[in-house]
Amino acid sequence: MTELRSARWLDTDSLRAFGHRSRLRQLGYGPSDYRGKPIIAIIDTGSDINPCHMHFRQRVEDVKRGVWQAGGFPLEMPAMSLAEAFQRPTSMLYRNMLSMEVEELLRSYPVDGAVLMGGCDKTTPGLVMGAVSAGLPCIFLPAGPMLRGNACGKVLASGTSVWKMWADRRAGLVGEEEMEAVERGVARSAGQCMTMGTASTMTAAVEALGLALPGSSSVPAVDSRHAQMASEVGRRSVAAVRDNLTPDKILTDAAFDNAVRVVAALGGSTNSVVHLVAMARRAGVSLDLTRFDRLCAEVPMLANIAPSGEYLMEDLFYAGGLRALMARLSELLELGALTVTGRTVGEEIAGATVYDDKVIRPLEDPLWPGGSLAVLRGTLAPDGAVIKQTAASRELLVHRGPAVVFRDYEDMERRVDEEGLEVTPASVLLLQRAGPVGGPGMPEWGQLPLPKKLLRAGVRDMVRISDARMSGTSFGTCVLHVAPESAVGGPLALVRDGDLVSLDVPGRRLDLEVPAEELARRRDTWAPGPPYYKRGWGKLYATTVRQANEGCDLDFLEYGPPTPEPPIH
Repeated sequence: MTELRSARWLDTDSLRAFGHRSRLRQLGYGPSDYRGKPIIAIIDTGSDINPCHMHFRQRVEDVKRGVWQAGGFPLEMPAMSLAEAFQRPTSMLYRNMLSMEVEELLRSYPVDGAVLMGGCDKTTPGLVMGAVSAGLPCIFLPAGPMLRGNACGKVLASGTSVWKMWADRRAGLVGEEEMEAVERGVARSAGQCMTMGTASTMTAAVEALGLALPGSSSVPAVDSRHAQMASEVGRRSVAAVRDNLTPDKILTDAAFDNAVRVVAALGGSTNSVVHLVAMARRAGVSLDLTRFDRLCAEVPMLANIAPSGEYLMEDLFYAGGLRALMARLSELLELGALTVTGRTVGEEIAGATVYDDKVIRPLEDPLWPGGSLAVLRGTLAPDGAVIKQTAASRELLVHRGPAVVFRDYEDMERRVDEEGLEVTPASVLLLQRAGPVGGPGMPEWGQLPLPKKLLRAGVRDMVRISDARMSGTSFGTCVLHVAPESAVGGPLALVRDGDLVSLDVPGRRLDLEVPAEELARRRDTWAPGPPYYKRGWGKLYATTVRQANEGCDLDFLEYGPPTPEPPIH
């Protein structure tokens, strides 16, 4: 093992090192606790307002046990907790802030490696992005999915069941008593959403990248095997430091190809596109939308998990978990890619068994033949847009209809249920000012509510287009991430009521059928709205954020020359 980084803080004959050692004694530690041992930062994103991570207090202790057992010295370092269910306008606004906090925690303190504890949607990419930029050996500990929901004799899927029931409630088909029962029973344990939403998609993607223990992303949060896995993560974090297994050795082109293919086989969240692109750019890997779409198109969807399928994450775990799915997908994966265990992907998935073909489908009998996520381009989205076609209505994947335009979220809320709204099932609902700058933060507004008068008539899906994102637990024919966004003058800003919009998912097209000279006339009269934030983080974000097709990272955080180690004076 090379000299420990932490030794520069603690092992020199200097006044500064004396001060560091005396303060460790103040914390109750002596030299025998840390001298010559890798110091492992446990980056904990738990908090009292994050139910997905409410078991993290105990998991920190489980990780510490593993670190001590392996001869390391653990230090918990709490970081910003991005609680998807509560944070406004969106936790996506703060993903990059978390990444900066993680990067600077690891850079500025005497640590040699890290355990990254996350799971709730944006915590996973935020943690990984920061750790990649810091460049220290790290390993990700997934929060794990919650147990199945249950109410009124029905199995409930977080998000997915709620969206369906809420539409029925707006149509007058579901009463308050049933809604209250769902409210009590849909989320009944610690852990992230048990659907293949953004949380479970991203923890699986990080496992596929090689930064998490094989099989770890599938273990339910409250299963005793999750605590056992946490201790193993602690032990492995120490070994990763001793092996100098830094993220750049794991996060290669092959690793990102594996992650995209696994996301496709899972029918994963559309949010994975923006997050994986951002993570790749931090690692210096070129992953653009064209490559993402090509990789997805090659992979059949095997995981029969809601919202695109009928089962839940608990079922995936019992069916063999992600290792089993990857084993079934092995002929399409880069098996020589390195993982945080020091072994290859091929070595780690060897022998994994599928126990239920209904949950993890065979390659020859997939749930969807290929391309669960699709990238669209055209006159309405020159830089790309994304759709989850496995969660869309098949009859709407090719559609042409007149636009019903909402200028922003408030305009949509105010008018969508008006009886006088000129809308039919063939209309295309379109939301502006919902992107990275316009939202701000690109909120999950992309599953636009259907007009109440159409719901009452039995309509349950329409083509919906926006520069927003949508929850990975959502469904419907929703075109998302339109780039450039409307707030910076993308073509989406120029659409007017009645304009014909053409969607062709098999042909990968999204077009606005308006003559070029008319669009030029509209552009001459277009002006950006006033900035939402005049100060603070929001202003920094809005003035430096990349567009959705580039991952929505801040421009100065992407891959570049390494930051020098902090001086010791």
